[in-house]
Amino acid sequence: MPDTHEVTNQVPPLVHDVADDPALLAALHREGAGWAEEELHELGRLAGSEQGQEWGRLANENPPKLRTHDRYGHRIDEVEYHPHWHDLMRVAVGHGLHATPWRDDRAGAHVARAAKVIVWNQAEAGHICPISMTYSAISALRFNPELAAVYEPLLAAPEYDFGLRVPTTKRGLIAGMSMTEKQGGSDVRINTTTATPSGDAYVLTGHKWFTSAPMSDLFLTLAQAPGGLSCFLLPRVLPDGSRNRIFLQRLKDKLGNRSNASSEIEYDGAVGWLVGEEGRGVPTIIEMVNNTRLDCVLGTTSLMRQAIVQAAHHAAHRRAFGEYLIDQPAMANVLADLVVESEAATTVAMRLAGATADPAQQDFRRLALAVTKYWVCKRGPVHVGEALECLGGNGYVEDSGMPRLYREVPLLSIWEGSGNVAALDALRAMGKQPQSVEAFFAEVELAAGADARLDDAVATLRKELSTLEDAQFRARRLVESMALVLQGSLLVRHAPHAVADAFCASRLGGDWGAAFGTLPPRVDTKAIIGRAQR
Repeated sequence: MPDTHEVTNQVPPLVHDVADDPALLAALHREGAGWAEEELHELGRLAGSEQGQEWGRLANENPPKLRTHDRYGHRIDEVEYHPHWHDLMRVAVGHGLHATPWRDDRAGAHVARAAKVIVWNQAEAGHICPISMTYSAISALRFNPELAAVYEPLLAAPEYDFGLRVPTTKRGLIAGMSMTEKQGGSDVRINTTTATPSGDAYVLTGHKWFTSAPMSDLFLTLAQAPGGLSCFLLPRVLPDGSRNRIFLQRLKDKLGNRSNASSEIEYDGAVGWLVGEEGRGVPTIIEMVNNTRLDCVLGTTSLMRQAIVQAAHHAAHRRAFGEYLIDQPAMANVLADLVVESEAATTVAMRLAGATADPAQQDFRRLALAVTKYWVCKRGPVHVGEALECLGGNGYVEDSGMPRLYREVPLLSIWEGSGNVAALDALRAMGKQPQSVEAFFAEVELAAGADARLDDAVATLRKELSTLEDAQFRARRLVESMALVLQGSLLVRHAPHAVADAFCASRLGGDWGAAFGTLPPRVDTKAIIGRAQR
């Protein structure tokens, strides 16, 4: 080739162990799941390998296709996925990212699973949707012990067995959720789908607006029964081998999450079984929702970590104006700020995972999860957008992988309640379960006296929460303050001084601008950025 085609100053491919994340590994041990570190590194090496990255790329560039009929005109309602979607699913299920923690008696099982989600999600995020729904379905399904006895062992089995067959004949199952309707969205109480008793089951009729992973084996859904809005379990294939009357109308053409099929479905006499009591549909399925909300936090945390590692890698190998980008003060400020945000998200996400299976921590988890779902998922798109910009024009090109992250991350703020829903849910928790407020402050004040800026922020927050007048108008501001003091408390207790000091100075002390890259001069950017370099 002519000399004009000599390639210089380009960044080498990043192939690394995704689990080599100091904040994540420290939290894994701190929250009682150090026994999972070896497996976590196994997943991390695959997620960061050329093979893992290629699986993710091809699964997204070849999105699923809806096949409503076979060649003969028979209705089949199936979705065809790229083969690497199934590879990704096999790894996720084989490593227990789905429902196995519910049947694992080891301390820290849910923590280990959360860390695996953060790591494996960095290979490809879309397939984690059915993995998350399967994990989350167990706690709701247990409201019907008879159904749980049949299906829970199969949901928890480490076997990915794709295809529409009678669920009890399969080696493992995947579960989905179908709540929203076109007239209601988050306001599920105005759903119009009906459920009519028929023997020991119900017959459902209605239209669901968002049903992700429609090839799942089982679905939890809401419908109006004679006693009010209720929760039901519907299989895609009935016990007699016939297809349940669940018809796929179309697949959604989404901004991101393109490897995962999301559909509109029609129940036209579909058979389902009651889960919980009639009229208690929302309290029943909220058990599932609360767990998928944690996965929204884990997913955002994962994408933020992936974004800053990519940005730091680029800056360490790319020269501009005679110096590597990473050595230039303006870029160092941006990168350090992004690392601080990422580690704050990781630390609080793992703390919430640690509270999952502990009955004594449920008051804290109830409020802290709503607060964190709002804030971390809100920060995700801004964070990933700034990381993309660190790559300049290269970051805007699909080959870099950054556009896929940027399209993916807004979903996690929307899924299971967008910003206002999450903020208002935090207010609802404070109103209905006032003990959750004291549990929240008990956690935060474990760092009392360690940093004056944190102490001042906690005192200010207590004052702001002393009255809930105009609380809905102030909801986002209140919840943001709660999220920041929780993250600050955790970082002061557990993060390196450089990270905790930068967080408290900027997020709590007010020495910060309105964009990333505005940390105060005294921050140790080199020590912070080093935590994201691979």
